[in-house]
Amino acid sequence: MPDRKQFLNPQVIDEELGVLIRTARTRGVSDDELKEQSVSFAFGNAMNNQDITKDTVRETSKRLSVRS
Repeated sequence: MPDRKQFLNPQVIDEELGVLIRTARTRGVSDDELKEQSVSFAFGNAMNNQDITKDTVRETSKRLSVRS
């Protein structure tokens, strides 16, 4: 199990990274950021299709709506 030894010892986190992580935990996500995450997710799932770009995903997402 040499691959898992890294998890046996406490990890030292860079202080700057620690500050960013603590800040991210308390910060909300804006609607625009959430939309961009959705676009990125959809684009990532269609990476093998050369006809799909982030712009085409954005345009398609404008025409689609989620119904509750």
